[in-house]
Amino acid sequence: MTVERRTVVVDGLSTSYLEAGVGEPVVLLHGGEFGASAELGWEHTIGALAERYRVLAPDMLGFGHSAKVIDFTDGRGMRIRHVARFCAALGVSSAHFVGNSMGAIMLLVDATSETPQLPMRSLVAICGGGEIQRNEHMRALYDYDASLEAMRRIVAALFHGSAYPADEGYVGRRFESSTLPGAWEAVAAARFRRPGADTPTAPSSERPYERIAVPTLMVEGGGDKLLPRGWAGEIADRIAGARSVVIEQAGHCPQIERPDAVNAVLRQFLEGSAIAVPSAKQSVPSGIS
Repeated sequence: MTVERRTVVVDGLSTSYLEAGVGEPVVLLHGGEFGASAELGWEHTIGALAERYRVLAPDMLGFGHSAKVIDFTDGRGMRIRHVARFCAALGVSSAHFVGNSMGAIMLLVDATSETPQLPMRSLVAICGGGEIQRNEHMRALYDYDASLEAMRRIVAALFHGSAYPADEGYVGRRFESSTLPGAWEAVAAARFRRPGADTPTAPSSERPYERIAVPTLMVEGGGDKLLPRGWAGEIADRIAGARSVVIEQAGHCPQIERPDAVNAVLRQFLEGSAIAVPSAKQSVPSGIS
């Protein structure tokens, strides 16, 4: 399956994205850690879904090869509006949306708002929605000095196993992405506070989930170092007809660490099979690949 990198100008901002396949659109939104991008976040997902769907995976503003801009008062809202305009520019009036980490939180924020912006046909939130744990792994995501060793700590925070942080090539790819022109600055700038300003409170995962009116799947990494065990089921219980799935032996990026298991769950959900049974829960054991 051929994956094409393309560029579209959205409201004057250069937006890079990956595209493959034909059929109903599926939009993939990557995470928000230093070095995140559509390619790194979804390289094991795009081809698997493109066998039946038109897959679109944008580099969100501030990341990858897209424009390095930031809104200091409403950064998340800016990205949500930009993705909505990206969809409109590509003629996408309705799509399945899958997000990981920051991308998942964006989907949940939009779907629970009074005026959703995204043309959401269904929603899959992968490791985004629970209360972030304040631990050394969270600190690794924030305290990044653009060094290889600091990137290794980020990779260790994102994955359950030790293979990825031990892989010099993979850490190097993440490091290279984090040091693209303007990439480090755009992510770091989101953490700026004027001198004397109060320290912001930790973001809450509490939202009016009952507003979500599209088929929803919450995907949890059984070995996630950043989110507490059970968060996906707790949120799914508050959404009519939602389902939660735990991918065992996987951390904060199960679509990378255990792609075959996640791809199978995604295909089943998108095809509207039994995974949409109201209030059902499932655990995908480590033996499934």
